[in-house]
Amino acid sequence: MPYDDELLFEKDLVKYLYTSCGWSKEVIKYPTEEDLIKNWANILFENNNETDKLNNCPLTDGEMRQILTTIEEMKSPYKLNSFINGKTVTITRDNPNDTLHLGQPVTLKIYDRMEIAAGKSRYQIVEQPKFKTTNNVYPTRRGDVMLLINGMPVYHIELKKSNVSITHAETQIEKYMVNNAFTGIFSLIQIFVAMNPEEAVYFANPGRDGKFNPLYYFHWTNADNEYINEWDKFTHSLLSIPRAHEMVGFYTVADGSDGILKVLRPYQVYAAAKVSSVVSAAHWTKLEQKAGYVWHTTGSGKTLTSFKTAQLIANMSKADKVVFLIDRVELGEQSYLDYVNFANVDE
Repeated sequence: MPYDDELLFEKDLVKYLYTSCGWSKEVIKYPTEEDLIKNWANILFENNNETDKLNNCPLTDGEMRQILTTIEEMKSPYKLNSFINGKTVTITRDNPNDTLHLGQPVTLKIYDRMEIAAGKSRYQIVEQPKFKTTNNVYPTRRGDVMLLINGMPVYHIELKKSNVSITHAETQIEKYMVNNAFTGIFSLIQIFVAMNPEEAVYFANPGRDGKFNPLYYFHWTNADNEYINEWDKFTHSLLSIPRAHEMVGFYTVADGSDGILKVLRPYQVYAAAKVSSVVSAAHWTKLEQKAGYVWHTTGSGKTLTSFKTAQLIANMSKADKVVFLIDRVELGEQSYLDYVNFANVDE
């Protein structure tokens, strides 16, 4: 269905997200950054109000400033991704009502990539968030749609109507970055999406000091590597729960060599997910175990795919060791350096 009205397209996308994709029906409309910080504080309180944590005493503005200061100090996407996937954040309590912990450090749960569509995970839609920018002509701007997991904005979506190229949406995101719109709580965004009704791409947040590279703007596909272009099919396949949660928790890779965040291409996601699911279902005590393989061409990301697959297998405790077999020393040395930059790896 073509859309000549961008606002109508936005409304239909938002409705589709909460009716068909697992996001909350309670849409947050036109919030400022301060509104989203309060929303995050409320969720942190709901998820951590036990006696040994917040002791049923809400977070103060000062305690939220501590968290935001921690975020501001993490300028690279590498560190911010590690923050989100680190599961917790520690504050020093300054709420005088919490006499049990006043002046003491308290560790709060913020996100668990294993807790998908269950437990305390919250999935919220934000419509037209307000940014503060350093642009003198437009000191405040409105984005189109954001998606929050546990109060943290992890996806930002820019939309264009039919017959307007998605490159315009890509450029808009790039301009927002130049004008420092993605700072504060907005620096937590992991994945950007540029979309019109007929086409969409997704790409990792390069951070304030990074550079956008169109070579890493990916179209989403199905398992047969066929493009999924229509906005509703793209949204359902990539941005619905559990996939949207998994993309942030499992299919992003923070590269320590350059501080850059990488997001996997769709065929890498399908390959790693398939291998890990087969391993998970395997009965290793039985004889005649079946083998399998992932076929890659040169330059298609074999090392990253192998790393992510090995990581998923290791995290499910189904294997004591994952062996990476190579056919030449040079490849082993380079792969080892890549692995070290992707995560802490023992020789």
